[in-house]
Amino acid sequence: MLLLHTLSTMTISSPGLLPTETLLDSLVHISNEVVSIEKLPFVQMRNVSSMIRRIKLLSSLFEEIQESETPPPPSSTLCFTELLSVITRVKVLIQEIKDGSTLWGLIQLEFKSNQFYALVKEMGRALDILPLRLLNITADIREQVDLLHKQAKRSELTIDPRELHRREMLLEVMANNMMQNKKNKGYMDFGKMEELLSSIGLRTISDYDIEISKLEIEAQNQAGTGGLVVVSNINNLISLVSYSKSMIFRDGGNEGYNEESKKESSSYLYNKVNDSSSSSQSMSMIATNVPDEFRCPISLDLMRDPVIVSSGHTYDRNSIAQWINSGHHTCPKSGQRLIHTALIPNYALKSLVQQWCHDNNVPVNEPNSSVSEEKSNKKNSNEGAIDHISANKAAADAVKMTAEFLVGKLATGSAETQRQAAYELRLLAKTGMDNRRIIAEVGAIPFLVTLLGSHDPRIQEHAVTAMFNLSIYDNNKVLIMSAGAVDKIVQVLEQGKTMEARENAAATIFSLTMLDECKVQIGARPRAVPALVLLLKEGTPIGKRDAATALFNLAVYNPNKSIIVNSGAVDVLIELLMDDKASITDDALSVLALLLGCSKGLQEIRNSRELVPLLIDLLRFGSVKGKENSITLLLGLCKEETEVVARRLLANPRSVPSLQSLAAHGSLRARRKADALLRLLNRCCSQAHHSA
Repeated sequence: MLLLHTLSTMTISSPGLLPTETLLDSLVHISNEVVSIEKLPFVQMRNVSSMIRRIKLLSSLFEEIQESETPPPPSSTLCFTELLSVITRVKVLIQEIKDGSTLWGLIQLEFKSNQFYALVKEMGRALDILPLRLLNITADIREQVDLLHKQAKRSELTIDPRELHRREMLLEVMANNMMQNKKNKGYMDFGKMEELLSSIGLRTISDYDIEISKLEIEAQNQAGTGGLVVVSNINNLISLVSYSKSMIFRDGGNEGYNEESKKESSSYLYNKVNDSSSSSQSMSMIATNVPDEFRCPISLDLMRDPVIVSSGHTYDRNSIAQWINSGHHTCPKSGQRLIHTALIPNYALKSLVQQWCHDNNVPVNEPNSSVSEEKSNKKNSNEGAIDHISANKAAADAVKMTAEFLVGKLATGSAETQRQAAYELRLLAKTGMDNRRIIAEVGAIPFLVTLLGSHDPRIQEHAVTAMFNLSIYDNNKVLIMSAGAVDKIVQVLEQGKTMEARENAAATIFSLTMLDECKVQIGARPRAVPALVLLLKEGTPIGKRDAATALFNLAVYNPNKSIIVNSGAVDVLIELLMDDKASITDDALSVLALLLGCSKGLQEIRNSRELVPLLIDLLRFGSVKGKENSITLLLGLCKEETEVVARRLLANPRSVPSLQSLAAHGSLRARRKADALLRLLNRCCSQAHHSA
């Protein structure tokens, strides 16, 4: 009792703790996000699935407390705050593992397992201070939470033996690779590497490309903090995966490619990868006697157009262009990162190749007839390959020069010039986060803000669309707000010269309100919300969806809910539920479900006579999200006018069967809410029976 009293006092007096209602909303939201994770990573699978099971059980607790008519005791706030912190870090950790390299995840097996172990222990300590007996929850939930608490206290570090075995295989292959790299001879244990990569989900060319890209990102991240040894290990992995990919997919699964020829070609290409100059023998699987120095290390075909990359190695132009265009930024032979992607013609080698072709009656410009038809087709399909232009230094400099030139035209050009420059910036900002960053860095945003007030419809439309494209990059959101753009964007939303300009202004507000501080600032603008509600009435389906999503983001911040209700949003949203052509049923329901948290919003929703029949229909025919929000709305209405809403539900013959179907087959959230609503209807029936 002393502990509970202390916690209660601490909760009430501490300004750093959120209100319990807000905490529960956040806990339900973050728990459902974790529980809804579908595709588990290939590493830490056991720890991830165990953690998801724990949080799934906690989400049931949070939802039951949220739906209870009795508020939780103040002493529970500290526990909920701790659990919110733990679950948020769990989500981040799982997302890091999913988004990161699987091979690097194997290398960090103990480190990541320790992070899961520490989070489970923190969860147990948080549950230590949960006043479980004071909560108005079912005995079943209380029992399960108590069991979870005990298990968390007793939990031990968990490392999957299968993942340990894979990690040992990987370390062995890496050690052999480094040893052979120093000796410059031998070949890698290809069978073991292929088995390992297949076991962690690398089965297609796309899988290999994604893993290589993730390793390259990891190398960049570790370059500043991990030290040379860590970066060297990651580069070793990149080399191994690139080499394995080239060997597995080089012949497209040709049946004649037996184990003996695989070993021979493996040895040859491995020596090439390690820059060996001693290997000059021809390969038995290639019929024509092409000298090894004339073969492309990627395709193993004759190099008809040899080019040099920044690492100093030579490849056939088509093969290396395809490699770079598929997203790689490393040299296939050395694994070294390319400092630029210019392809420099190797005229000396090209002259020697042409001379050899002339002496051996081999066509210079046609595919070698001895190469398989599949390779020939693959080569022909790459004839149009172009040199890679991506987010490297050369390309970034080119984008910067272009952006600076266009910004200059925005500042000093005629109306025609400004129109064209705004259009070019709109297109440039449409592709790539680096482009969006660079355009903002050269000072485009203030000039675009000025053009939002242009009397030229096209200039205004291009300016607001460019602003929307730039706002997708999070750092630019802050710059746009700092440039005083909000009032101008709202003005375009209200009185834009074209419907496209108005709708893209709504999309910009939707993008900006992804940041919490923007929710506050935009909600405080007296004309912003009414302008969004107006677009809900007048826009195209796409514009209405952007407006509804912007309103949803704004309504997440509680003080904005009453502003949205006062702007007449409730009636418009209910009308949209009845408009099949609008196609924004789920978005409208999501906003209405949030507005239940405002007393005036609840009152207006309750006053609608059309809503309950619509919600009953949506229980049957709506999407998964639509059904969940429909039940949320019905439950919210029942809390205020239980008998009235219950009678209307019971009077409709479709409502109870729909609820029973959802209770049996709906999503986790829908099942819980359907059960709660059915229990409520049962109580109403029982009370009516006793009264009679």
